[in-house]
Amino acid sequence: MNLLHSNDRLGEYPPSLYAATRADLRAFPPLVGEARADVVVIGGGYTGLSAALHLAEAGRDVILLEAHRVGFGASGRNGGQLGSGQRLEVDDLEAMAGREAARRLWDMAEAAKTLTRDLAAISGVPVADGIAHAFRKPAEFDHAKAMIDRLARDYDYHAIKALDRDAFRALLPSDAYVAGELDMGAGHLHPLNLALGIARLADAAGACIHELSEVTAIQHGNATQKTVVTTAQGRVTCDHLILAANAYLGDLEPKVAARVMPINNFIVATEPLGARRAQVLTRDIGVHDTKFVVNYWRIDPEGRLIFGGGENVSYSFPNDIFAKVRKPLLEIYPALHDVRMTHAWGGTLAITMNRMPCFIRPAPNCLSASGYSGHGLAIANLAGKLMAQAVAGQSEGFDAMAALPQKPFPGGAMLRWPLLVAGMSWYSLRDRLGI
Repeated sequence: MNLLHSNDRLGEYPPSLYAATRADLRAFPPLVGEARADVVVIGGGYTGLSAALHLAEAGRDVILLEAHRVGFGASGRNGGQLGSGQRLEVDDLEAMAGREAARRLWDMAEAAKTLTRDLAAISGVPVADGIAHAFRKPAEFDHAKAMIDRLARDYDYHAIKALDRDAFRALLPSDAYVAGELDMGAGHLHPLNLALGIARLADAAGACIHELSEVTAIQHGNATQKTVVTTAQGRVTCDHLILAANAYLGDLEPKVAARVMPINNFIVATEPLGARRAQVLTRDIGVHDTKFVVNYWRIDPEGRLIFGGGENVSYSFPNDIFAKVRKPLLEIYPALHDVRMTHAWGGTLAITMNRMPCFIRPAPNCLSASGYSGHGLAIANLAGKLMAQAVAGQSEGFDAMAALPQKPFPGGAMLRWPLLVAGMSWYSLRDRLGI
């Protein structure tokens, strides 16, 4: 199944609130005929656009190829939450890589937030501060308090505070959670406008962007032969190749495909809530909870609730996304049963076995970063910059991420999906049972 076309129309953004409120950006022409570049970037999301921007700013001749429109994939469909840290908490990172490496990875994630905020500011995309983490069990809150202390002591991070039951309910009036934490160093924004803004910056810096240019084949180069990237209407010869297609890479690079698994997620947006927004959140923050099939939400500047949740064990989107997401939304906010939902959309993200991004060199002069596991808004922008630096010979940041162990999914191409479905079904059952 080609996920580029299984759930979406060619060259059209999904029917999201983001697409309905996106900033204007001219369409970029498809690649036609023969071309030559120092670097080809495949994928027009945060990773690819950031790579193209930083390469162009460094004076490189760069061509970016996007199968649909820039920001078409997860970069333009996500929950808009700009989170702190890596996908794993620091205790898990310390167990995986040691304390010194964990601290470096934390610092890189903070640099990713700074980079993303800077790109948003230059692009005129507002960022609202504050992301809350909602806990369903007392043990989760106890662990969070220990992590808050560790971050302050060992990582010089002091922007998170713990909120007991009463304090958290004053922020988030729902009976679904026992406590929470609030990270004022994190934030939320319009994700598609961020992608479009970075595309505009990359274009102005001299990057050559081609939309409607799906890559059909890659012929990797070597010491004596250039890399050749082929699309339906054209072909590019290049010195370096950057793979930034994330969940939409398909079978173009088997070494990446073995380690990165596409999964779907779904979001709805409501009509403006007006005075009822205080029934959802009393401050302008984003929220995510601790379910395996995570729920996440925020309120946009017009007062619309944007809520993501609901599991899916198929590569195809469900026929009724509204119904899929309405169920978890009303479990948290039953009083919103009569609120009209105006937009519903699905998106495909990518996960890895250990939930950390997969940084890999699949071939000589080829770099890949993907598999952000739902934590990619900031890290993906950093990944693009790190790959641009690596092309220039400054690979320390890329190599630090690539040093993390990334096992392939078990079962190979035939069995990895059924095994993932079984695992997701088990964890979804745990969510429903409250285990």
